[in-house]
Amino acid sequence: MLESNKNLKTIVILLGIALVVFGLIYGGISLTQNIGKSQKVTSIESAEKKMDKLYKDITVNIIEPRKGQVNINPPDLKETLPDISKYPPQVVETTSSFIEIFSSTEKSGEKKDGWLVDVAREFNRANIQVNGEPVSVRIRGIASGLATDYIISGKYLPDAFTPSNELWGEMIKASGVEISLVEKRLAGNVAGVLLSKGKYNELVEKYGSINLKNITEAVAANEIAMGYTNPFASSTGMNFLVSTLSTFDSKNILSEKAIEGFEKFQTNIPFVAYTTLQMRESAQSGVLDGFILEYQTYENIPELKKDYVFTPFGVRHDSPMYAVGNLSAEKKEILDKFIEFCKNAKSQELATDYGFNRLNEYSPEIADIDGETVIEAQKLWKEKKDVNNDIVAVFVADVSGSMAGEPLNRLKQSLITGSQYISSDASIGLVSFSTDVNINLPIGKFDLNQRSLFVGAVESLSASGNTAMFDAIVVATKMLREEKAKNPNAKLMLFVLSDGETNYGHSLNDIKGMMQSFGIPIYTIGYNANIKALETLSQINEAASINADTEDVVYQLGSLFNAQM
Repeated sequence: MLESNKNLKTIVILLGIALVVFGLIYGGISLTQNIGKSQKVTSIESAEKKMDKLYKDITVNIIEPRKGQVNINPPDLKETLPDISKYPPQVVETTSSFIEIFSSTEKSGEKKDGWLVDVAREFNRANIQVNGEPVSVRIRGIASGLATDYIISGKYLPDAFTPSNELWGEMIKASGVEISLVEKRLAGNVAGVLLSKGKYNELVEKYGSINLKNITEAVAANEIAMGYTNPFASSTGMNFLVSTLSTFDSKNILSEKAIEGFEKFQTNIPFVAYTTLQMRESAQSGVLDGFILEYQTYENIPELKKDYVFTPFGVRHDSPMYAVGNLSAEKKEILDKFIEFCKNAKSQELATDYGFNRLNEYSPEIADIDGETVIEAQKLWKEKKDVNNDIVAVFVADVSGSMAGEPLNRLKQSLITGSQYISSDASIGLVSFSTDVNINLPIGKFDLNQRSLFVGAVESLSASGNTAMFDAIVVATKMLREEKAKNPNAKLMLFVLSDGETNYGHSLNDIKGMMQSFGIPIYTIGYNANIKALETLSQINEAASINADTEDVVYQLGSLFNAQM
């Protein structure tokens, strides 16, 4: 009996200790969570107070909007492509008999991103002959998505095309352009998800191993802050899109099951980057636990190898080579000889030195996907990427004296034409600034009426006065925050179109902390601009910056709006 009482007493004591420990842990977790929530709320409240204080110092004029003429059937984005001279070749032909090749940028850039450039120059020096005459190649480095648009539109056709992966070739075939696969692999490469080492180890402990299916499950469960690139422009982004859909239904990536899974996955994606560089900057800022990249790039950045673990996914990125159109026998032979030169031992040794030809054991984890399916997947992504958010954006246009003439004309043209690619589900407003700030168009759903008012407001812009850019950002931000109060699901964006030379009103330092707290991305488009100043503004919340002094500004803006809105 005595022994029984003693055991009972021991059990009671242990239970008491367990309850105390549980209480401390639970209380600690709750306290930590509450502190985190409290700090976030406090940060937002402080930013709101800061915004209201700054706003009181600004002269704001309300402009009566008038309607302009809207193009009900906007042109295909491909029709806005600039002349191909905007993208000069990296290697120029050295003989009268030659072929031109479009090449993806990871192998036609500089230093270790210039493998194909270096090989092509060696080829042109090697006195290779066809029919007794010396031959050469011209290499035009151009992003795979952009190159695909040139080829499909027929605006410019090279003799051959080597994208990062075969998905682009399949899309071109599906669009009715004559194109044939000549070589599946010039240099080996794979796409992958980079996870921070801490997050990787955490997921391994939970899932046992890491693959794309586990990663998508972790994202859907809100265990990872994950970013990826625009699948309309990025080879890795497009591969990631179709591969993610495949994890939900490997037999049909466009099935209801796949779409439902993707919607849940996309709900917890905080960030889709316009460019790979933009995404890498976001990762370096600590915003993301994971992002996507090609292995060749990963191999060449020691900081990434130190901090992140690479997990391959999707189709391989082996730089296939396609013949475009019906090539003459001579051009076919030049192409064959160039491929042979790329695959010789010396060229392959160089490729390995530049970070290619790694992870050769990796086999694609998804079935072959035809071009029609890829195109439909892109459409699905545009429709579903913000399924739980309502896009709300304000355009902030510089109408100061320094914008008079050609800069303002370019701003108007690019804004009116680019806005044709904004979804009617988005809500859009317009602010302009010189010495004062004008609200030219309050935020409204971008239906036909709002589009007409937007065009009329843009057409009415005229330039004079000083440049109070940061004042205008405060005003636009207040408009966005008021919209957020009415609609908690609103996804807020700012687009600043300016020459970047602020000389009046508030400063970057006045608004930087406030904008960081709000987390509103500021996309900047520079006209005859101080591009560095605008890039600094965009970097506050990892948005893209575009130089509008180039001929492709309408295409770039259309692509940006197509991806983000």
